[in-house]
Amino acid sequence: MKVTFMGAGSTVFAKNVLGDTMLTPEFSDVDIALYDIDPVRLDESYLLIEAMNRNLNQSRAKVNKYLGVENRKDALRGADFVVNAIQVGLYDPCTIIDFEIPKKYGYRQTIADTMGIGGIMRAMRTIHVMKGFARDIEEVCPDAWLLNYTNPMAMVTGYMLQHTGVKTVGLCHSVQACPGAILSGVDMLDKLDGCITKIAGINHMAWLLEIYDKDGNDLYPEIRRRAKEKNATQKHHDMVRFDYIDKLGYYCTESSEHNAEYNAFYLKAGRDDLVEKFNIPLDEYPRRCINQINAWQAQKEALLAGGNVQHNRSAEYASRIMEAVKTNKPYKIGGNVLNHGCISNLPDLACVEVPCLVDNNGITPTYVGDLPLQLAAMNASNIYAQMLTVEAAYTGNRRTLYQAAMMEPHTGAQLSTDEIVALCDELIEAHTNAGYPIF
Repeated sequence: MKVTFMGAGSTVFAKNVLGDTMLTPEFSDVDIALYDIDPVRLDESYLLIEAMNRNLNQSRAKVNKYLGVENRKDALRGADFVVNAIQVGLYDPCTIIDFEIPKKYGYRQTIADTMGIGGIMRAMRTIHVMKGFARDIEEVCPDAWLLNYTNPMAMVTGYMLQHTGVKTVGLCHSVQACPGAILSGVDMLDKLDGCITKIAGINHMAWLLEIYDKDGNDLYPEIRRRAKEKNATQKHHDMVRFDYIDKLGYYCTESSEHNAEYNAFYLKAGRDDLVEKFNIPLDEYPRRCINQINAWQAQKEALLAGGNVQHNRSAEYASRIMEAVKTNKPYKIGGNVLNHGCISNLPDLACVEVPCLVDNNGITPTYVGDLPLQLAAMNASNIYAQMLTVEAAYTGNRRTLYQAAMMEPHTGAQLSTDEIVALCDELIEAHTNAGYPIF
């Protein structure tokens, strides 16, 4: 079996996914292709994966590295699975551009990797690169599954599924983390073991529709009571999602700093009181990027210290999917797929996050039915902006991109139509001049 890792410079994530694969008994001799356009980060990842390979494997995986677009087809050739973890434009220059230019318009963001004007621009420059990936996959490994971890998940995955022939599923950590996050947040973590959940919606805004303990007792009534009390009496890091529980009735999968910018409720011009009330960390993603960059050298030295790189199989879906497809051991995931009726009150071409069965037939989404109407409305407020962005990326129509930004709830609530057009034009020019074209 061959696994190609695109964006292998994401060293820690590559370690987790590829370490998981090496620890799968059937794949100890896996053929691993590491691909990146950054020679330094690629070499660092290669050294780490090889060190881990020596420690974990008796029969040893085969690890090769491939640098640059000119070697991309060789990296992909014959792959059974392609793991995508690229970040086009990185922190500098593209994240800086996505945060600093909107500030000139009075527009504030927290993460800007999923929705908002930052999420839309990240989607456009990422899809521009993914088009080349798709052409190469279709040519040299047409039967491969693309396991996409790159944000913005719904727009990147949606584009690949609508406009390419690549078998694609989008994967996110937030589905696995959601039950533990809410139970920990309301001091009910003792109920986590064996709990039964149902989660569906869209990426980063999928809803914890049901949660029962191992004995079948509904945990939501007590969760709702505790969440409302905590928001009324304490400052904490998850106040937006706890407000969702109070006002909408349900918790969602991704963090409060993310969800603060997916709607028109919390980040309003001139409303610093709401930022304070809900403890919203403005400019959070740039801070994380800077901290990660500063910490990387020490982290790298610790990981490579003496070549003793160890790993325990993680909760990431990737290796479990490979195992299920290749061995026909069924496995359930929360996957990002085209809706096609899975959630019956959302559009068919929406990219939704729903339970999926994985076996040797591939990845099969399951039927969810209607979401509670208020949750469908919340999802729809993001979906149409996402679909317009995908359409803009496919057609190259700048007017469609303007419309995507106008329909995006946070952007539409903050700026006039003329301001949105001007902001889009300025961002398009800045990214293109930086070497990361939008069209």
